[in-house]
Amino acid sequence: MEPILEIKHLNSFYRQGGNAFSKGKTVQVLKDVSVTIHQGEVLGLVGESGSGKSTLAKSILGMTEYQGTITHHSRRPQMVFQDPYSSLNPAFTIRRIVEEPLRIYGKYSPQERRRRAEEMLESVGLGPEFHDRKPAQLSGGQRQRVSIAAALILKPKLVILDEAVSALDVTIQDQILDLLMELRETYDLSYLFISHDLNVIYQCCDRVIVMQKGVIVEENTVDGIFDQPVHPYTKQLLKAAE
Repeated sequence: MEPILEIKHLNSFYRQGGNAFSKGKTVQVLKDVSVTIHQGEVLGLVGESGSGKSTLAKSILGMTEYQGTITHHSRRPQMVFQDPYSSLNPAFTIRRIVEEPLRIYGKYSPQERRRRAEEMLESVGLGPEFHDRKPAQLSGGQRQRVSIAAALILKPKLVILDEAVSALDVTIQDQILDLLMELRETYDLSYLFISHDLNVIYQCCDRVIVMQKGVIVEENTVDGIFDQPVHPYTKQLLKAAE
């Protein structure tokens, strides 16, 4: 499989504390992280809170400074966040929310933007009866479908899913995971699936990276991670999930 994203020797830092007289302490978040994501692959990223998962995602998206190299072999990836309610503009209809990236892109007429947005909403299971509703009028699962549609409207090949189903109940989680796998086939997508829920990772990922304190401690196929974990931290995560 061809690589869609290559990360080499990534390091990230932030300042802790400090004031007008002192710069404070420099804390390293990511430590020599190297990752390759292949076209069509679902790569899982697991680790406890504070392990550096979200910092890695922000680095890929260009939202934070880093040292090292990140090479995109397609359009810049898009993100689906954990909490769709806070990531969607409450004043916009869902059609306008999905249209907005196209409007910012500036390439399409209003009629073409509307057509594309409505087609994308249909593809995530939201028919015409939803198009003029606002986020507050939707359920959590429906709002996450809007977030997915907005992420896909610019036709990225890589989508980062940052705890994208963790705020949903189990039944809705399964529906959204099924949708994501269908969209993967339809649009030939790759996913970086960030989650603390190992059951979700097992359901949908091809390969898994385990991160502890900014370091990748283990990387293997999903079956290899679950059936033959090597690193003590991986074994600890699996035991906690039992």
